[in-house]
Amino acid sequence: MKTLIIAEKPDMGRNIAAAIDPKAKNNRSYLEGEQYIITWAIGHLIGLAEPDAYDDKYKKWNINDLPIIPDNFKLVPNKNTVDQLKVIADLAKRCNLVVNSCDAGREGQYIFSLVQRYLMLSQPVKRLWISDLTPETIRKGFSELKDGSEYENLTKAATARSEADWLIGMNGSRAFTTKHNVLLSVGRVQTPVLALIYDRQKQIEAFSSLKFYELEGYFTQEDISYRGMWQGERFTDGEKANSIATKVKGKPARINSYEVKETKEFPFKLYDLTLLQREANGKYAFSAKKTLDLAQALYEKHKVISYPRTNSNYVTEQNIPDMHKSLNALQGTAYHELVQGANRNLVNINNKFICNPSKVEDHHAILPTNKKATSLNPDEQKLYDLIVRRFLSQFYPPAFYKVHTVLTEVENEIFKTTVKELLSLGWKVIYADQKKEKAKNQKGKEKDEEEDEEVEVSEPFSVNAQGEVQCSDAIVKEKDTQPPKHFNEGTLLKAMESAGKQIEDDELRDAMKDSGLGTPATRAATIERLKNVGYVEMQGKKIQITQKGRTAIELIRGAGIELLTSPEMTGQWERRLNEISRGTASNDQFMENVKKFATRIVEKVRVQSRASKTSFESETLTKVATTKGRSKITKQSSDTKSPNDKSVSNETSRRSTAKKSKSLEETTSESSNASPSIIARCPRKGCNGLIFMGRKGYGCSKYKEGCKFVIWKENFGRILTDAQVKSLIEKGKTGKLKLEREDGSSVDARLIIVNAEAGEPTLKIE
Repeated sequence: MKTLIIAEKPDMGRNIAAAIDPKAKNNRSYLEGEQYIITWAIGHLIGLAEPDAYDDKYKKWNINDLPIIPDNFKLVPNKNTVDQLKVIADLAKRCNLVVNSCDAGREGQYIFSLVQRYLMLSQPVKRLWISDLTPETIRKGFSELKDGSEYENLTKAATARSEADWLIGMNGSRAFTTKHNVLLSVGRVQTPVLALIYDRQKQIEAFSSLKFYELEGYFTQEDISYRGMWQGERFTDGEKANSIATKVKGKPARINSYEVKETKEFPFKLYDLTLLQREANGKYAFSAKKTLDLAQALYEKHKVISYPRTNSNYVTEQNIPDMHKSLNALQGTAYHELVQGANRNLVNINNKFICNPSKVEDHHAILPTNKKATSLNPDEQKLYDLIVRRFLSQFYPPAFYKVHTVLTEVENEIFKTTVKELLSLGWKVIYADQKKEKAKNQKGKEKDEEEDEEVEVSEPFSVNAQGEVQCSDAIVKEKDTQPPKHFNEGTLLKAMESAGKQIEDDELRDAMKDSGLGTPATRAATIERLKNVGYVEMQGKKIQITQKGRTAIELIRGAGIELLTSPEMTGQWERRLNEISRGTASNDQFMENVKKFATRIVEKVRVQSRASKTSFESETLTKVATTKGRSKITKQSSDTKSPNDKSVSNETSRRSTAKKSKSLEETTSESSNASPSIIARCPRKGCNGLIFMGRKGYGCSKYKEGCKFVIWKENFGRILTDAQVKSLIEKGKTGKLKLEREDGSSVDARLIIVNAEAGEPTLKIE
C-alpha cells in the first residue's frame, strides 16, 4: 500500500510532489506516484456545526434558549469543498500511512485533525514540519518526519481554541443581538481590539489642547555654530519665555559640561509577520490583509520567502547555513553590490541578536530563500525588497556614532545640545538609496521627545569646553499639545501585538508577548472583520469607530462583563493554550472555565435593559432615492453590514440578510438625485422588478411590494463591480475572482447564487 500525504492547499501539495515524486501523475484533485499519493485540504474542509444541528429550536434566535453548550461538538463538512473531502476519504482506503503536511502551526494542525476525526482515519500518522517550500527543505523535512503523536498536545490546544471561540462568539453574539434587536458580533479577539479603538477615540475626544512655548538658543564658538534647547519646566507663559530670550540674546556664555561617547546602532530585527505588516503599511500604505496576501504569494506561488505567518524575529542554529545559501543566491541580482559588501562572519550561531532558538516556536523569522525572484508584480516586489534588505542588513556591522552632549550656560540659564556625529554607516548602507528611516531607540519606540534636541550630522563636530561662547540668538516657539493619534492599520497591529504591556500581571504579560490580541495569521482578518460588521470605517488611513461600534463596547461593559473587552482575557486564554500545547495544563479544565464564562455572559445580558434603536445610528444625514425619483432625509444606520465573522455563524449571516432586506429603501439609497443604475431584471420567479445599484448594495425596484432580493456590494472581502453583479444575476456565477474565506485566507474562486429568492452569493472553489 501507499503513503497518503495531505497538504493544506493545492500549491503546497504540488510543491511536495515536485520535490519528492516528480513523476507523480496529476489527477486534478491529487497526484499519484509509485510510493506516494499527494492531495490537499483546501483550507478548512470541516467546521464546527451550527447550533441547529443540536436542536431545531436553535434555528430561531431566542435569549431564553441560551447558553448553547454542546456536550460534544459536532463536525460538518464545508458544502463548497465536500467533493475534495470525498477524494481524501477514498484515497485513504488505499494507504496504510498518512503524512500530515498541513502548515506547521496550530491552525495547520487543527485542519488536519478535523479531517482525521471526521473521516475516522485509523492509519498511523507522521508529521512534516517545514518553514519554506524549496525542494531542498521539503526533501529534508521528509527525511526527518516526526511521529504524529508528538503533536497531540498541539492538537488539543488548537481544538480548545476553536471550541472556546465558538462558545463565546455564538452565545455572546446571540445574547446581545436578541436583547437589543440589532446584529451585534462578539468575539474573543475582535471585541478587545474594538475596545482599543474605542478607548483611543474617547481619549481623543476628551483631549483639551494647551499652548506651550519652547526656547531655542543659538551659540557660536569661532567657526562652530550649534543650537541648544532651554532646560527647565515647560513654559506655559509666553511672556516668561520671551523675557528669558531677551535676557540671554547677545550675551556671552560658557560651556558648563561637554561629554562625548561612541555609540552603536545595530540592524533592526528580522521580520515577523506583524512587523512586516506594520512597516508595509507605513511605507506603502498596504493594508494588513494586502501584506499578508502578498507575503503568502511570495511563499506559496514564487517560493522566494519562508513561511510568513510567524511571530518570531529570530532563527535557530539550523537556519544559519540556509541564510548563507540565500545570501549567495542574491549574487547576480539587483542586490549584487550589497552582497559583495556583506560580512558572512557576522551571521553565526553565537549572534544572539539573530540566532535565539528559545524565541522560535512554530516558525523562524521571515527570510528570503535561495530561489531567485522572477516575475514578481510591482507590489510583490516592494514587499520582497523590504524582506531582502532587512535580511542583508544582518550581514553588516553596526552603524557607529559619536554623540556630543553640550550644556551651555548663559545668564544662569542652561541650554542642552545633542549632536549625533556619524562615523560609519555600517548596515545603514543597505538603505542609502532610500529615504532615511525614522530613528528608533533600543526599545523600538520613535524618539519623538528627543527629536528636537538631537541633531544628526555627517561632518565632524567638536567644541572647546574652555573656549569663549556667544549666544547669537534666542527664539521662542509657540506650540500646542497634541491629542493621541487615531489608529491606522500599522499602529493598530502594534497595539494588538503589544496589548499585554497594558496588563499588570507579569505572568499574563509574558504569555501575551508573542501573541497579544490574536495571532500574526489572524490579526489582518480581525481588522477586516471589524470593518465588515460595521464597527469601524476607514477615513483615509485612519481607523474610525462607528456609532454601532461605540454602542457595542458600552453595552458589553455596561452588562458587567468588562473582561470580554480586555486584553487580560486573551492573555489568560493564550497562557492556558500555550500550557496545553506543552502538556502542562488540562484542556478539559480550560473548557470548563470557558463554559462558565459563556454562561455568565448570557446571564448578564439577560437582565440588561434594551438599548434604543437610535443608539446604534450615526448622526450622518444621507439622501435616500425613492422609486419616484424624489429624495428624502434619513439617518444612516450602521447596522447594515454583513457580519463576516467566524464568531457569528452562517445562520447569523442569513438572519442579517433577512433583516437588511426589510430596510432595502435605506440600502439602495443614492448620494444624489440621480436615477439609480439599472443592472438587470430581478431573477425571482414572478417578480419582474429591476435590479438597481444603491449605496451599499444591489436591490429590487419592487422592494416595497416585498421583494427581498439583494446582493451586497462587498462579498467575501471584495467590492463587486456592476458587470460582476450582472453576471451573477443573469448567469448565476461570476468569473474567477480573488476572494477571502471566513478564516481570512485568500482563494481564487467564483461567486455563485445559492438562493434566488434572497440573492445570497457563496464561494465555489474549483
